[in-house]
Amino acid sequence: MFRKPAVPTVTNRSYVEGQSNGRLPSMGSKEPVREEKVVLKKKVTLLRGVSIIIGTIIGAGIFISPKGILENTGSVGMSLVVWTVCGILSLFGALCYAELGTCIKKSGGHYTYILEAFGPLPAFVRVWVELLVIRPAATAVISLAFGRHILEPLFMQCEIPDLAIKFITAVGITVVMVLNSMSVSWSARLQIFLTFCKLVAILIIIVPGVMQLIKGEIQHFKKAFEGTNTSVMGLPLAFYSGMYAYSGWFYLNFVTEEVENPEKNIPLAIGISMVTVTLGYVLTNIAYFTTISPEELLSSNAVAVTFAEQLMGRFSLAVPIFVALSCFGSMNGGIFAVSRMFYVASREGHLPEILSMIHVRKHTPLPAVIVLHPLTMIMLFTSELEDLLNFLSFARWLFIGLAVAGLIYLRYKCPDMPRPFKVPLFIPALFSFTCLFMAALSLGSDPLNTGIGFVITLTGVPAYYLFIVWDKKPKWFRKILSAYSPAVV
Repeated sequence: MFRKPAVPTVTNRSYVEGQSNGRLPSMGSKEPVREEKVVLKKKVTLLRGVSIIIGTIIGAGIFISPKGILENTGSVGMSLVVWTVCGILSLFGALCYAELGTCIKKSGGHYTYILEAFGPLPAFVRVWVELLVIRPAATAVISLAFGRHILEPLFMQCEIPDLAIKFITAVGITVVMVLNSMSVSWSARLQIFLTFCKLVAILIIIVPGVMQLIKGEIQHFKKAFEGTNTSVMGLPLAFYSGMYAYSGWFYLNFVTEEVENPEKNIPLAIGISMVTVTLGYVLTNIAYFTTISPEELLSSNAVAVTFAEQLMGRFSLAVPIFVALSCFGSMNGGIFAVSRMFYVASREGHLPEILSMIHVRKHTPLPAVIVLHPLTMIMLFTSELEDLLNFLSFARWLFIGLAVAGLIYLRYKCPDMPRPFKVPLFIPALFSFTCLFMAALSLGSDPLNTGIGFVITLTGVPAYYLFIVWDKKPKWFRKILSAYSPAVV
């Protein structure tokens, strides 16, 4: 059954830290034995934390189609400026989450911070839309990219059958979810390996690009700002594309309770990851422009392949494999992190109780991982996925902005809360404004799809009152809920 939601109490330290303590009696004591409560173990080290962030930020986009920014800026120079500024703004957002993650030591990310600052209703709406639409659609989209590129070397001379792509995609999704259900350690080790592969792929592009610069291949940088788009919507849309490319910096905060020494490792992992990704993105784009003209970049269906074909010959065949591994890393990191949001939401009484269960031997949130599998498969085979993500980009930025605004609110609501890491107040103020601007921009640039996304998000309000607040449910309704949410024995 759905349970009554816990009342957020940020001043209660045991609640803030998300700890569940059990103990055994001393030798010779007549006190009855109490079983140690099963909890998620602290297995996320600094290296694993870095791999979660980098591995989920870097997907297929930087290798295949990093042209949204160039399209809207109109010049090489301004596009590189936007890539850099978006990296800095994303770092600001990540630093805000570093403060939130070190003072509220609970997993759950956006959901937890909104719950602590603004209460259960907006938090429930956030997890509602994440579970039903955003996460299944996002997982299906990145998984399709994996399926397409893992098959590309086998279909060099012909079109890849759509059914084959979806079959391999379904296998990939299943493998990732089984792995995350079976072992936290192996999921984390795989994430480290896949993150290493992503960084190697980026270096394969950057190093030849640097060699091209040394040779004097700077023709595309001589009039770097010529043709810059000065229209009202040009730069805002470029920033929108850039901020989307960096999204994923918040995933470590979804697993805060599993991070070793979070006061130290969360800020360090965030800082290392964001600097690495920003440098990687900017240098990769510089490398592209040493060999490819802006016109070629905009017309290419796979920029990294076009670049590799011109400089590395047949080695370009390896690029689709690296892209597939990059997508697989994003799948693994996303599922690993978001399952913890569902686990925490269930623990707080906002999702069925079964989702807060932990496997007694493997110490994984098995139901919270598996619940995504059927939803993702439905999305994969029945939906226009890109449209769904466009619908809900509004909700994504709105709730991230709300969580960061919650940091400012908690500074005044709970001034004595321990804050091992603290950012200057202008950083959350600037970033929350940026998020609200992104939400407004999505509304202005595509009002129809954004309006649909807004309506989908608002369905969480009646759902909250129906499933959470309403106590006097009819017996038949309670039986239905019990069938899908058995109580913990």
